[in-house]
Amino acid sequence: MRLFNCQACGQAIYFENRFCGSCGHSLGYLPITGELAALQTQGDHFVALTRKKPLVRYCENVAFDACNWVVPASGGSKFCLACRHNRTIPDLSTDQNLTKWRQMEIAKHRLFYTLIAMKLPLTNRADDPDHGLAFDFLTDDAQKVLTGHEEGLVTINLNEADDAHREKLRTAMGEPYRTLLGHFRHEVGHYFWDLLIQDAGKLEACRALFGDDSQDYAAALKLYYAQGAPQDWQNRFISAYASAHPWEDFAETWAHYLHIVDTLETASAFGLRIHPTTTKNKALHADLNFDPYRAKSVRAIIDAWLPLTFAMNNLNRSMGYSDLYPFILSEPVIEKMQFIHETVQASQVERKETRRKTGFFREAAPAQASPEQPPAPPPTEPLPQPPPSPGTDSPGPDIPSENPPVVEPPRDPLPDNPPVELPPGPDESPNPIPDEAPPRVQIGAG
Repeated sequence: MRLFNCQACGQAIYFENRFCGSCGHSLGYLPITGELAALQTQGDHFVALTRKKPLVRYCENVAFDACNWVVPASGGSKFCLACRHNRTIPDLSTDQNLTKWRQMEIAKHRLFYTLIAMKLPLTNRADDPDHGLAFDFLTDDAQKVLTGHEEGLVTINLNEADDAHREKLRTAMGEPYRTLLGHFRHEVGHYFWDLLIQDAGKLEACRALFGDDSQDYAAALKLYYAQGAPQDWQNRFISAYASAHPWEDFAETWAHYLHIVDTLETASAFGLRIHPTTTKNKALHADLNFDPYRAKSVRAIIDAWLPLTFAMNNLNRSMGYSDLYPFILSEPVIEKMQFIHETVQASQVERKETRRKTGFFREAAPAQASPEQPPAPPPTEPLPQPPPSPGTDSPGPDIPSENPPVVEPPRDPLPDNPPVELPPGPDESPNPIPDEAPPRVQIGAG
């Protein structure tokens, strides 16, 4: 994630802001150009302060304080490039659901920032009704909702937005890391495996690194939860769960690739220089001043990542927290990331062919309401406007698809079921790094 400044007064602002806290200007994100623009009103619409056109309006989800992205005022799109991928949203008449959904949207918008920056193909269910990328955010009041992916549809349990619930699951499953953004990055890894590997004829090349994906998936997961990961999993996998099946290995590695690229962009935007005074080991020194999205090789990305994580982990320990990035990057894992890096670069969409003449937006296919699902009720305001007071600014959540998102109907809550105890996995935290050792640790085979 890059850094942003208000185009009106220069104040530093966050990606989720809809108002500048200094000058009060409305802010709107232009996803194709990557600008968080200061907006000025022009009639019933807005125009970016630094541009004379096009006229824009906010995504419909601004009415829920869930989005700060804009769409062309002249187009038929009600939802922005991120929100138009929503298929089902929770019942927002419940305050608790609304709060959790906003947190979901914050994570999802950051995901789409990265996917757009990588120029990856992003079709929604209006573009491709059978395989387009879509999201269901569901509560498990009536039945258990499992987070997962199937044929482009990502389902996420809304309770994952509850920090205490998510931490309880992380501990029960023996995971060193569990975040909303991590869920999104992992699940879209499955989607892009379908799109960029299976459908692109790259199965054999992928299997050479990740293993034979044709093995029974359900049986592999059952075996993993019964026996755990192999003792030498850190030699070959980014996480214990990645050892369960080649599909999970790809999705886990994909998620970490996105973690690394996005965090390095932030570090580079801050101009960070990592030069520990206690060692001359070059592997722990780095000047972060490059664009990881344009790196020719993943090796340059990893060589910058290792000093940064060594520094961040030490800072976290100084604050009494566990390591920010408690993972080992072995050579086989780096080779897998190189494969993903090359796959992403080979599949990049030339957005000049899909932009409007204004250069801002990609036109989406007209929405097709699903006959099996009733559309959401129309918004109460025909032209969404941001809340009027800069003092109430807060990060906004994510956004629905070109189809009006289906609102999950309210349900009578069922009695709480006893928690399901999952077998904890093995400890995934690496051993402390000796003073002169680089944070890249490759455990010897055998």
